Amino acid sequence: MTDPVAPSPPLTPMTLSTLLGRIAHEWDSRKKIFDLPNARIWKPDDGVDLSFEFLGRRCASPIGPAAGPHSQMAQNIVLAWLGGGRLFELKTVQVLDDLEIARPCIDMETIGYNIEWSQELRVPESLAEYTKAWMALAVLEQWEPLRDFVADPGPHVFDMSVGYDLAGITTEKVASFIDGMRDATTSIDVLRSELTGPFAEFRDLDFEPVISDTLTLSTFHGCPPQEIESITKHLIDHHDLDVIVKLNPTLLGYEAVAGIVNDELGYTDVSVQEAAFAADLQFDRGVELIGELNQYAKDRGHRFGIKLTNTLVVDNTRGFMPEDTMYLSGPPLHVIASCLLDRLATALPGTLMIPGHDGDVMVSFSAGVTKDNLADTLAAGVNPATICSDLLKPGGYGRMAPMLRGLTKEIAAAGCADLESYRAHRQARAVVAGHGSVSAEYVAGLHADGGDAYRLAANEKLPRSVDHELEMFGCVACNFCITVCPNDAFFNIKSLDGMPDRQQYLVLAELCNECGNCMVFCPEDGDPARIKPRLYTDPSVFAARDGQGFLLDGGRIADARLDDETADTVSLLQRLLESPQGLPLREVEPS
Repeated sequence: MTDPVAPSPPLTPMTLSTLLGRIAHEWDSRKKIFDLPNARIWKPDDGVDLSFEFLGRRCASPIGPAAGPHSQMAQNIVLAWLGGGRLFELKTVQVLDDLEIARPCIDMETIGYNIEWSQELRVPESLAEYTKAWMALAVLEQWEPLRDFVADPGPHVFDMSVGYDLAGITTEKVASFIDGMRDATTSIDVLRSELTGPFAEFRDLDFEPVISDTLTLSTFHGCPPQEIESITKHLIDHHDLDVIVKLNPTLLGYEAVAGIVNDELGYTDVSVQEAAFAADLQFDRGVELIGELNQYAKDRGHRFGIKLTNTLVVDNTRGFMPEDTMYLSGPPLHVIASCLLDRLATALPGTLMIPGHDGDVMVSFSAGVTKDNLADTLAAGVNPATICSDLLKPGGYGRMAPMLRGLTKEIAAAGCADLESYRAHRQARAVVAGHGSVSAEYVAGLHADGGDAYRLAANEKLPRSVDHELEMFGCVACNFCITVCPNDAFFNIKSLDGMPDRQQYLVLAELCNECGNCMVFCPEDGDPARIKPRLYTDPSVFAARDGQGFLLDGGRIADARLDDETADTVSLLQRLLESPQGLPLREVEPS
C-alpha cells in the first residue's frame, strides 16, 4: 500500500533562478521589481544619516518588516529592502512546521487582526528562503541597473526569530536552522549555480556566510517566566547569540489594557481576554527578568534586548476569520506598547537604551508604526521600529520609502544630521516641557489630543467599494490586490485590444496563501485570489488544489481547470502571457 499523498503546502517557494528571472524581466519590461515601481525604491539622503546600532551591528535605516507575513519568503524581503528596510525581523520558526492555518487569516478592514502566527513553510524551507534573500540582496547591491536608484544602500541585518518553548527549540530541526543561519556556507554554495544569465557575474561573489547571529525569542502567549529564562540562556550559551525577548502587551495588566482599548480609545466591540493576562508573564517578574537576563548576557560577552510587543489576544467577535481567538494589532496596539515602554522605563531607571535612561538593554518596537508616528516612535529611542499592519494596506511595501523620506525631512527640519542627534534634540525638548524623557512626553500626548489618530473615530472607515461582481478579466484596476499581498502573488499585464479596462490581474497561485487581505480591499464583490486567473508551475500542486487554475510549462498553458471551460478563455490568457510585458515568471537563461 502506498502512503497517502500529503496535502500541498499553502506556499511553494520559487527557486533563486526564477526570482532573479522575474527581477530581470520586470525591470526590462516595466522598470519594476516584484511589482514595486522604481519611484518607491528608497535612496538614502546624503545629508541625513538614518543608521542605528542593532545589538552592536550597524543598519542603514531604522525600519523593516516585522516578524510576520512580510518576512518569510525571499521576494518579501527583497521588496522590503527596496522600500528602505534594513532590519529584517524574520518570521518566527518553530518545530511544528506542518500547521493547518485556517483561512482567511488576516483582517485589515479597520485596525487589524490576524490568526496567523508562525511560519507556513517547513523549517528547512525557511532556511532556504532566508539564504536566497540574503544572496539576492548581495547581488542587487551591486547590480548595475539599480545603482542610480539605491546608491550606497548601506548595511542591513537579518534577525532570526524562534519559538515557543525550550523543548521545541532544542530539537535537531530548530537547532539545525539556527546553526544554518549562523553559517550558511553550504547553503550558499548550493545556490551559486542558480546565478545565471545577467547575474552570472555574481556566481563567485564572496557572500558573507553568517546570515544572522542575533535572535528574537517569541514568547507568544502563556509562556511562563522560567521558560523564557531557560530558552534565553540556552540561545546565548549553546548558539552564541545576542538575544532579544519579545514581550506581550498583557504585561501592562488587564485593567490598563482594557481601559486603553475599550474606554480611552473607544473600541467597545473589542473583547480583551482577561484569562490571557493571568497566564502571561506578570509585570513585576518581567522587570526582574529583564535585569537578570541582561546581566547574564553581559557576563558572557553578549548583548540583550527586549521587543515591544506581540499582538494582543482578543475574542473573535467579527466573524470574518474562523477560530474563537484572534490577535489585535494596528493603532490600539501602538498606544498599548508605547505605554508599556514608558512604564518599563520608569520601573527600570538607567536600564533601557532610550533617551533619558541611557542603559544598555536595547528596545525593539513593533506596534502600529506608520508614516505619521515614525519620527515620534524613533525619538523615544527604540531600535528599530518595524512594520506589519501598515504594509498590509494599499500601497504595501511602497509605503516604506515615503516613511523614510518623511523621517529625513523631520530630522533635517530640526537642524540635525543624523538619527542620534535628532533623539538628543527631542530629549532636550521633552525635558524643557517638563517630561523626564521623550517616551514620557509621547505617552502623555497619546492620552491627550495627540491620541486622536488611534481612537475609534479615526479608524472605523471601511475600504471603498463599488456595486459590481468581480470577474476573471476586467475590474476597476485599482492595483490594491497587488500592493496589499505580502507575498507578491499578484501581477498585472496591460490589456490587449478589445479587453475591458486598462490592466488584467493574475495570481501566482503557489505564492498565494489565501490570507484574505486582497478580498478585504478589493472594491468589487468577490475574492481576487480565487476569481482572477490562477497560474501554477508545479503539476503536483496544480493537481492537489481545487478551483480554477492554469498549469504552465515553459510559458505555455499546458492544462486548465475552469468551472466553465472554454477554448476562448485559454487562448485569451495565452495571448496575455505572450504580450510584451508578459509573464514575469521566467528563469534567466543559463550563461
